[in-house]
Parts: sequence; structure tokens; C-alpha cells
Amino acid sequence: MFLSELRPAKGAKKSPKRIGRGPGSGKGKTAGKGEKGQKSRSGFHQNPGFEGGQMPLQRRIPKRGFTNLFAHRYEVVNLTRLAGFEAGSEVNAKVLKHAGLIRKESSSVKILGGGSLDRAITVVADAFSDSARKAIEAAGGRAEVRKP
Repeated sequence: MFLSELRPAKGAKKSPKRIGRGPGSGKGKTAGKGEKGQKSRSGFHQNPGFEGGQMPLQRRIPKRGFTNLFAHRYEVVNLTRLAGFEAGSEVNAKVLKHAGLIRKESSSVKILGGGSLDRAITVVADAFSDSARKAIEAAGGRAEVRKP
């Protein structure tokens, strides 16, 4: 058997309905577009969200606040989550992603000081809170800032 010999199963391919081809076709005259009006004309285009003149949803709902386009967003990990790693191991974004503690390996990671740490581990992240850095170093580990 060759790729050029492959054919779809019998009855799998159906020819499209030919509209506007006379009364015998079942879709003649208005070709399924109903009677008159803007939507029956050729070249008709309607903007997404248009509601026939009614105030559209995106303008009806209240607007609040704003989104800062320059904000730096971190995925945060508390110290209690790092307590599960073996002593002496290096914890970086790849390891955190594999453990399911962050969503994307490429995202910025910040370690926060929630909880306690009882083993010496090397943590490589983009940012540390002061309390997290002190707790990691008090446990005998190292807090390293990841290089871009």
C-alpha cells in the first residue's frame, strides 16, 4: 500500500449543498437567506458584538480599574512548598515546574517567606523576599538570583 493509494471510506465524503441553483434544488430563489434586509445582501459584513442597535454587552457592563502593561508578574512559591525537596539539592524553575509548583518554566519566580525551612538547599529564582532569603540562609542553604 502506498500513500497515493489512500482513499476516504465510501460515503465519508459528501459534496457540498449547492445553493441558489433554482427551485428544484430546494435552496433556490433566496438561497437560504430569507427575505430582504441587510443580511440577505451580497458582501454583508457585521462587526463582532453588534446587537442590532441595542447597546452591546461590552458597553453595557461597568468598567473598573486598569491593567498596568508594565507590571512585572511573578509566580510565587512559599518556603513550606520547598520543604519537600532533599537537602543539598538545587531548586530552580525547571524543578519547580516538574514538581507542579509553578505553571510555566519560562515565567519569573519569586520565593516568599511563608512557613519555615529545615534543610539546606540551593534555591535559584528571579526574586526573593527578605524573610525568605534569611530563612534559606539560616537553614544553611543559598538563595541565588537567576540570570536572564
